[in-house]
Amino acid sequence: MARKRLLTEFGMGSSLRRQDYTEAATRALKDALWHNSINLAELFGKDKSAMIIDVEVGVQAPDQVDTDALKSVFPYGQISVTAVQGGLDVPRPDGNPTVIANVAISVSLDLGGAP
Repeated sequence: MARKRLLTEFGMGSSLRRQDYTEAATRALKDALWHNSINLAELFGKDKSAMIIDVEVGVQAPDQVDTDALKSVFPYGQISVTAVQGGLDVPRPDGNPTVIANVAISVSLDLGGAP
């Protein structure tokens, strides 16, 4: 397979009061996706399901991110989601921090030939 990365998009999302890392990550993911319309597959004569989509989510508590829930945001493609240490927890007076998540989405296609 000659996998070629064609697009990288970034997003940021937050959970203001509930300290919900998955919700912050979902909002970051939607922020990144709503910046563009990913029509790359058609440009290369491929079906949208052929898109290889790698998502990296940065939050302070990566073990609290439901990666399957994030995969369900995508209507097509071969999705992989990895949660890593990153993002930011902003202290609040009530003790529950505001959670900020950062997301990077990379879209690739198998274009055949040499890598």
